[in-house]
Amino acid sequence: MESDLKMVNIYVMGKKYLVPDSLTIMHAMEYAGYQLVRGCGCRAGFCGACATVFRIHGDYDLKVGLACQTKVEPEMYLTQIPFFPAQKSEYKLGELKPTAAQIAQFYPEIYRCIGCNACTKICPQDLKVMQYIAYAQRGQIDRCADESFDCVMCGLCASRCPAQIVHFNVGILARRLYSRHLLPPAGHLQSRVAEIESGKFAVEMTELVNASKETLRKLYASREIED
Repeated sequence: MESDLKMVNIYVMGKKYLVPDSLTIMHAMEYAGYQLVRGCGCRAGFCGACATVFRIHGDYDLKVGLACQTKVEPEMYLTQIPFFPAQKSEYKLGELKPTAAQIAQFYPEIYRCIGCNACTKICPQDLKVMQYIAYAQRGQIDRCADESFDCVMCGLCASRCPAQIVHFNVGILARRLYSRHLLPPAGHLQSRVAEIESGKFAVEMTELVNASKETLRKLYASREIED
């Protein structure tokens, strides 16, 4: 019986393969015989590990996308790179202040933003990337932290930025500054830590450590789940 599959040509590091057009880049590479042992992560668009560069024949522009989400196209040329080059500053969080000047000290390029919004358009999480950079510029650390909260650090935003801003590193610095210096301490967490340190759960912990796998499975299945 004739197959209903529509096949397209793709090229991986210059080598031609014929694959079904319904596949994602990741599945197409596996269909072609590649065994993916890294850069594949969750396979569902949440870990950011599979950022990929490609070009379509006849189109000058380089394109980027997550291999687990992007479907193959006819005459797609794929190139694998280990990661997107991105400046990552080192700092001691306890010595920093939650200000715009502090972020600019490590990532001054945020003030080169030209407002093209390419970072937002390419984000696989549909985050308002340019907006959280604007919050960082103004020292609105809490809003920057909140807007960038779902970032998966895939690097696609940085790959499209003409100002060479490393948006995801700016976002994670803002979130760290917010949690370390602005967010009120969680009272219930401090209370629970004090209980653990006092030995209140020592007996239960010993029982769990010594429990069989079957017992642990039953305890896990019968645990109380919060709504």
